[in-house]
Amino acid sequence: MDDKLKVNLNEYLPLRDVVFNTLREAILKGELVAGERLMEKQLAERMGVSRTPIREAIRKLELEGLVVMIPRKGAEVARVTHKDIKDVLEVRGALEELAVKIACEKMSERDLEDLKRTSDAFQTACSEKDISSIISKDVEFHDTIFNATENEKLIHIVNNLREQIYRYRVEYIRKLGNYDNLVREHNQILEFIENRNVEQAREIALQHIENQEKAVIEIFDKKNR
Repeated sequence: MDDKLKVNLNEYLPLRDVVFNTLREAILKGELVAGERLMEKQLAERMGVSRTPIREAIRKLELEGLVVMIPRKGAEVARVTHKDIKDVLEVRGALEELAVKIACEKMSERDLEDLKRTSDAFQTACSEKDISSIISKDVEFHDTIFNATENEKLIHIVNNLREQIYRYRVEYIRKLGNYDNLVREHNQILEFIENRNVEQAREIALQHIENQEKAVIEIFDKKNR
């Protein structure tokens, strides 16, 4: 178990929620790897809590699809398959394509300024190879586009996929090394939205996700050789 798996007590949250957030973050960041067993006693000792909040957190993680229960073995971090990757990123590609289409029509000047600031911050994080900031600003960049659509159903759908998308995004960015293509694609998406160029915005948004899918599958294949 990673030494980073520590509970940061938050006076505004019940202990069960703090434990849940800690375990979920560890899975999403790859600190708890796919196939790793989640043993209540060991986790409780490591995190300095009782087994009850651990048990509750594992149940919630199972509902999110991040944990699976294996007969006679117990809980383990859900494994990732080619189909999982393709299914999630195909859906994300369609959602991103729709989002930029609507954003080209509806994005306000204020939203556009927010997108520019986030794009600049993303580029700075990439130049400094600050993985945590790259991930954070990548999420913020795409969220700004989705929020600008003002389509609550679309935003709700992408939020339901957030954990699964985030899991692949972390894996992709951590292993990528060279971020020039990511920066270029973000800049192109920004440019086409600003110019209200719907077709080119849709094309680059879809290409952006397809490139991620190829890279994540390549990473997955290397890990499983």
